[in-house]
Amino acid sequence: MAMHLRRIASLAALAAMILALPATASANYRVGMSEQSPAMFDQPAWQALKLKRVRYIVPWDWYKNAGQNNEVVGFMNRAHAAGQDVLVAFSARRGCYESGKYSRSSACKAPSTSAYKSAVTRFHKAYPWVKTYSPWNEENHVSQPTHSSPKRAVQYYDTLRKACKGCTVMAADVLDQSNVTSWLKSFLHYSHGRGTIWGLHNYKDVNRRQSKGLTSVLKTVPGQLWLTETGGIVTFLPDFKTSTARASSATKYMFQLADRYDSKRSGYRSKLTRLYVYRWFGEAPGATFDAGLVNPDGTPRSALAQFQKYVKNRLK
Repeated sequence: MAMHLRRIASLAALAAMILALPATASANYRVGMSEQSPAMFDQPAWQALKLKRVRYIVPWDWYKNAGQNNEVVGFMNRAHAAGQDVLVAFSARRGCYESGKYSRSSACKAPSTSAYKSAVTRFHKAYPWVKTYSPWNEENHVSQPTHSSPKRAVQYYDTLRKACKGCTVMAADVLDQSNVTSWLKSFLHYSHGRGTIWGLHNYKDVNRRQSKGLTSVLKTVPGQLWLTETGGIVTFLPDFKTSTARASSATKYMFQLADRYDSKRSGYRSKLTRLYVYRWFGEAPGATFDAGLVNPDGTPRSALAQFQKYVKNRLK
């Protein structure tokens, strides 16, 4: 009996050790990078990661401004040359959200569905190799004209699906703030339950070491959930003063949290299948928001080591 008890104790200890391992080969989600600068593709540290996915945010009317158009051309050409599966997320016109307020000017109003269709069709013709889209970025946040109109967001979703046959089109892409569940329920109401891929920016969970933002969305929407923006925050004033050590710890927790919810659970309607870290490059001193894995000059921060440690089994 004593030998039997010792054997049970040994097995229990072994099980505890296995559960405590920080990174496993059985992760059921894939990792990419959300970045706006094509300089990332020149970085040896980025190249060594062998990432296959990148996310890029495009103002919906980018083509109306020569400078913005050149930016898009530069990034997209580099991403294509690097063999990346690009998740393109359309967003509000630049300059419409300043100092915490969204402009009421006519130029900043949500585009009509016909104007939106024209824009996304133009983009698809320019970059036919892009097959993955988010109709609109952070749709429930005040920085976007869809903030108070889930119905308009549904219209963009339907329009993009029709304009890009055979593409993977996310239903909605939201921020983990107080209105996230009610906004998504309204979206589901207007879409009559359509949508199988959803996006969430869960900075709050990751940097406050909690999970309620993620779990509330997993319980609300059906199918797959992609963390389209997430990561350890270096600076977010006034809430988070600059700390690369805190960002590194949050990066580790980000993966541990994702590992918890990459399989369907009882009582949940979706599971986590992708994760995009925002972003590669950090900001210069004085910025109010910074979540970069490396400094502006490309030198590594401690969060990069955590990213390198966990990402290797999540690339397929």
